[in-house]
Amino acid sequence: MNVIQHLIAGKKKDLGGFSVQRILPHEKIPMVGPFIFFDHMGPANFEIGDGIDVRPHPHIGLATLTYLFSGEIMHRDTLGYTQAITPGAVNWMIAGRGIAHSERTGLDERAHQHQLHGLQSWIALPKEFEECEPEFFHYPLEALPGIHQSGVELCVIAGEAYGKKAPVKTLSPLFYVEAHMEVDAFLDVPDQYSERAIYVVSGNIEINGKPIQASHFAVIEPGKTTITATHESHIMLLGGEPLAEPRHIFWNFVSSSPERIEQAKRDWVEGKFGKIPGDANEFIPLPEQPKPAPIL
Repeated sequence: MNVIQHLIAGKKKDLGGFSVQRILPHEKIPMVGPFIFFDHMGPANFEIGDGIDVRPHPHIGLATLTYLFSGEIMHRDTLGYTQAITPGAVNWMIAGRGIAHSERTGLDERAHQHQLHGLQSWIALPKEFEECEPEFFHYPLEALPGIHQSGVELCVIAGEAYGKKAPVKTLSPLFYVEAHMEVDAFLDVPDQYSERAIYVVSGNIEINGKPIQASHFAVIEPGKTTITATHESHIMLLGGEPLAEPRHIFWNFVSSSPERIEQAKRDWVEGKFGKIPGDANEFIPLPEQPKPAPIL
């Protein structure tokens, strides 16, 4: 039986000298549970003096989760937080009614050759939390529960799975798990959630016998699903319960209300998101929207 609803290959997107594999949003599947955005960053190698510079930009209606496998990113935001993101730690930013942040390579990291590799996800907030006060949390590697199974090492990054719950302040039912699998090891996907997906960071796996290669994202049917590693593999498992209302997305804004997104656009143009301490001299302008085609 084919349990795979959709199989999505990463689409390369250039972020200005730094490319990512963009998985979500996708025309076939807008969300998996509350996950509405999923980027695989790198692996990218940088020479001395180089790095990433994602200038200040805004968010509403979502939480961002940054998780690195290698390298370091310096996070700054309008709440005044400055935090180095390092491998295995979770940066969790709840945008709520609005926040702006920047993501750059710090001076210490630029002082030597380095690699950046990781994931960034956006989790849409339930309607009752879309206008909550923005918050920022950092969870070190040691705070995240690990699980050892035969041939499999697991880390629960957010939500609840395999009998463990991460300390991350989630606002709806979800799970996000990292797994390292030895050859021929197998793993059951958590089946208590309505929507689930698997992303292969590296290696090759089979899902109920169907092969899935690296950089592919498989959205799977509800029910018992078993992963088998045909090579040494690094995978991510994620999903949760769908939100009650559809979500609209424009640039970095997510909302159940199109009118709220229009307001966020005006607020960014008018400078109402505030300044980021230590990174107040630059910003990313609101993208131009394509003009509608003329009616003939």
